[in-house]
Amino acid sequence: MQLDSIRVVDFTRLLPGPYATQLLADMGADVIKVEDTDGGDYARYMPPTTDADVGAIFDGVNRGKRSISVDCTTDDGQEVVHRLAADADVFIEGFRPGVTDRLNVDYETIAEQNPEIVYVSLTGYGQSGPLAARAGHDLNYCGRAGLLSMTRTDSSSTPQLPGFPVADMSGGLFAAMAALGGLCSRAFGEDTGGTYVDIAMTDVVLSMGQAVYTSVFSGDDPEAGTTPLTGAHPWYDVYATSDDEYVTLAALEPKFWRTFCETVDRPDLLQYHLGSDPATTEALKDELTELFAERTRAEWMDRFAGTDAMVDPVFDPAEAIAQDRVQRRIITDERGSPRVGFPAVTDLPETDERVPVRGADTVSVLSELGYDRESIDRLAENGVVESDG
Repeated sequence: MQLDSIRVVDFTRLLPGPYATQLLADMGADVIKVEDTDGGDYARYMPPTTDADVGAIFDGVNRGKRSISVDCTTDDGQEVVHRLAADADVFIEGFRPGVTDRLNVDYETIAEQNPEIVYVSLTGYGQSGPLAARAGHDLNYCGRAGLLSMTRTDSSSTPQLPGFPVADMSGGLFAAMAALGGLCSRAFGEDTGGTYVDIAMTDVVLSMGQAVYTSVFSGDDPEAGTTPLTGAHPWYDVYATSDDEYVTLAALEPKFWRTFCETVDRPDLLQYHLGSDPATTEALKDELTELFAERTRAEWMDRFAGTDAMVDPVFDPAEAIAQDRVQRRIITDERGSPRVGFPAVTDLPETDERVPVRGADTVSVLSELGYDRESIDRLAENGVVESDG
């Protein structure tokens, strides 16, 4: 998992693409973020901001990268990107179809510079089809993929916004996985050449819905609250406690349901597990609602400590981060600012946790590409590149 010999050209902004390249950077890759000369990645300035006055989203998914600022609408700017791609292993872009063609950094052009490049396009709806050119954000993709419909308590209630941007983050994760797959094909294949990968975030959300869509393919029309993992079963649900907090109960398997019933001294409930009678199911749901309302969340956690009853608290984000096990995942950058680190336990080398200033690495990267100081100064004077380093 050590990608220290891999160079990634990051031609993305906002959240999905930068998250993909952040994961690669966390694994040691040299990620060079290409930003335009007209402000760069919008996420730099989006509220809320950090103490360093940088957008919190940008701060969260751009650590350890190098930034160059280039006007890719110019011939000289495109030449910079071509030379950068010629020396790279992965090129990831997140524009709507047609934009990279106009900027002359499409797959065919980049592959001419580097026939072995792994080129990943990450969009909302893919490179072809009636929606390919349609603008969209995470919420739009989740709506079209059927996810929002399943966030309701029942078919008559209003769909709820997911707490995390599911399409953005899962799309970024899939893009990183696709990049790694392309690198593996190149490393272990037989003269496979380059790889082009077309990823639609809507398709990724669809892929995450396997537990629901298997029913659709069987001819059913699943609705929120009627499927096993969306509230149909009382033993897999969320319950309020006496202090207006919540706990989760996920005793799907009989052995866990038995442990739950034994822990709460309700052996009479054992017989109702996996029952299908609607009246019995509703009665069990009422029983569990009353049961959990008898104690506070903390009291229930004490009661279930050390058991496999599948009962856990519903934490808000601050409580989630404060957990001891999570604190081991928190890393600190050079400013002393904490952030969520790479989620896999591995022997990865320490990575640079700095968040790059736009264009901070323009001069050093151009020098690596063979530009001399005079050429770099000329590009800067002509507004082709900008440097804050």
